[in-house]
Amino acid sequence: MKTIILFSLALFFTANAAHVPAPVLDFDGQYLHTGAKYYVMPAALDGENGGLLSVKFNRKPCPAGVEQSRSDETGLPVTFTSVNPKKGVIRLSTDVNIKFLETTGWDIESNVWKVKYDKALKQYAVMVGGVEGNPGPETVDNWFKIEKTNNGYKFVFCPSVCSYCKVMCKDVGTVLDKDGWLRLVLSDDPMSFLFWTLDY
Repeated sequence: MKTIILFSLALFFTANAAHVPAPVLDFDGQYLHTGAKYYVMPAALDGENGGLLSVKFNRKPCPAGVEQSRSDETGLPVTFTSVNPKKGVIRLSTDVNIKFLETTGWDIESNVWKVKYDKALKQYAVMVGGVEGNPGPETVDNWFKIEKTNNGYKFVFCPSVCSYCKVMCKDVGTVLDKDGWLRLVLSDDPMSFLFWTLDY
């Protein structure tokens, strides 16, 4: 009887362990952690485009979009916060908030990423001004997932924080806007990224 019970417990824990998503790794193979600081760099380091920034556009309304640098600079550092803030490790296929660590210097609500329809682009774009935490229907546009690619990771907009909300599921890629910015948008052509841990 003891053998059967122990065997059943072993199967239970093995099954539960198998359902825990794999951790997201930085460039050095270390786990990504909630609150740690990272640069998000393109997996294909071509020397022409670099990390991610935010830019305020001179039009009404004046959104601040997320875009890829047009030089090889590292861009602005970000932090990731899991939907469960008690979980210190950032894992694949798990809802996270993404936030620029440094202030943009503009009068915006926050540096948290969100998805919003951009009338100029005529598509959904990644912008700042979102809400951190408080998972639910009111914040559904503020959650992203990280998934593995052949040469790095991609961001996916497919929030699970609201079980009854109707949401779209799309990868995050880039598009060149009329002003020459490589804007982050919801796309069928995802961009692959790597995460560089800040040393300070």
